[in-house]
Amino acid sequence: MSFTAPLITLNDGNKIPQIGLGVWQATPEQATMAVREALLAGYRHVDTATIYKNESGVGAGFRESGLLREDVFITTKVWNDAQGNTLTRESLSKSLELLKLDYVDLLLIHWPVPHKDLFIETWYTLMELKKQGLVRSIGVSNFTEATLHRLIDETSVLPVLNQIELHPYLQQENLRNVHAKLGIKTECWSPLAKAQAMDETVLCNIAAKYGKTPAQVILRWHVENGCIAIPKSVTPKRIQENIQIFDFQLDADDMSLISGLNQNYRIGPDPETFE
Repeated sequence: MSFTAPLITLNDGNKIPQIGLGVWQATPEQATMAVREALLAGYRHVDTATIYKNESGVGAGFRESGLLREDVFITTKVWNDAQGNTLTRESLSKSLELLKLDYVDLLLIHWPVPHKDLFIETWYTLMELKKQGLVRSIGVSNFTEATLHRLIDETSVLPVLNQIELHPYLQQENLRNVHAKLGIKTECWSPLAKAQAMDETVLCNIAAKYGKTPAQVILRWHVENGCIAIPKSVTPKRIQENIQIFDFQLDADDMSLISGLNQNYRIGPDPETFE
């Protein structure tokens, strides 16, 4: 059975499917297979990046699915060494060439890299690329409250979302509240904590209660928190399971128990220092 994720309306009026496929660390060949299988399973949202070096595979998987371009939401990102006006333009041009697309639905600044102090210039460039029709929506990834506020204060243009590390062990409640106040959506990378939470007793008990997997419970938790999640998998069975989360709901007790798992445990780098 195929499940299609609900659409979330962004602050620019565009819509993004609430569950997408992440392809970090997938080879181009794996990305082709995973994207094709995901789209056939009901996904309509794929998240890649220049640094993943698999954009060509993502584009191939999309074409093999046979779906129309307007029916699939595709995200890519500008890497840290490509910030600044000229390099950002070149980065997107290369991404479009590899994807074999005329536009991407969402372009993100991958990390703020505060010490380089180029994310404001890069954001202005994204604004221009959107005006040119090469990008439908623009956003950021791994921005902190401080870098978000500076971006907005200096450019007066809100990102549609901030893609951040977020999972049961790093719940980012304060930053989610900041996003909500600003009208920015929260998108979660590593939403399953790289499978580190799969044996968590609380999650296993909730999963048994609903006849679901711990991964499905975690993704349902993301959905019920209003977040967008992009679980990564190159296993067809897991790809299918990860979107089969719209036929059950967690109750208040479940949500409370999962909230209690927060440890402020970060798997990835610190956004304030990562280069």
